[in-house]
Amino acid sequence: MGAALPLGMAIVRGRSMEPTLHDGDRLLVKYGDQPRPGQIVVVRLPGRPVAVKRAMRAVDGGWWVERDNPDEGVDSWQVGPVPAADVVGRVVCRLWPLLRRNPGSLRRRR
Repeated sequence: MGAALPLGMAIVRGRSMEPTLHDGDRLLVKYGDQPRPGQIVVVRLPGRPVAVKRAMRAVDGGWWVERDNPDEGVDSWQVGPVPAADVVGRVVCRLWPLLRRNPGSLRRRR
């Protein structure tokens, strides 16, 4: 049996993941866990601090990541694919706030 991957917390900054996530949301992150398409991840974008984005599809050696809010933030459309080594971890759930007016999963809302 393999060792469990470490868990940690991330705080959302900015509006790039609205309406799914909002500035100040606290997230539980499973570090080192590789995502599946559609899941939310913490990534290192080139020349920028770590960010919360949606893993859209695996590409050669990495992931194409996007923001949920097309009017805010930076994603693979600006910086290209994120190398697999720069996917810090997968978001497991929102820790706080537990509920919003429209509660739901971390799936993309349209």
